[in-house]
Amino acid sequence: MATLEDINEFWGWTGLIAVEVLAENDFGNLIMRDEDDSYWWLCPQELSCRQVARHRAGFEALSYNQHFLKCWYATELRNVALKALGPLGAGRKYCMTVPSAQGGDWRADNLATAPLSVLIRFTGEVAEAIDSAR
Repeated sequence: MATLEDINEFWGWTGLIAVEVLAENDFGNLIMRDEDDSYWWLCPQELSCRQVARHRAGFEALSYNQHFLKCWYATELRNVALKALGPLGAGRKYCMTVPSAQGGDWRADNLATAPLSVLIRFTGEVAEAIDSAR
């Protein structure tokens, strides 16, 4: 499991100071609440962590947003991963060996599993390196 300390250490450069993880999906995506009661979506495969709502009402509205829900649940992608790799082991998440932000795609040969904590740390470091090179 990814701890708040890991999230803040490896993704804090985005401005996030997480105080609570509200949800996680099979791809290691996390929805978090920050110290200002804003809501953030950490998406390892896109090497991104961004604010998705500035307050609770905005976050609750996302539960009716079909595009958000389709992206969050990623049912088709989950089925590809499940078929290629089988069920997830304890503490592991599906991931891309080459993130989509670096040109990777959702083919079975680009999928793997990793412990969530490793996924959060590694993608945070890569995303920060790319951001600082700009």
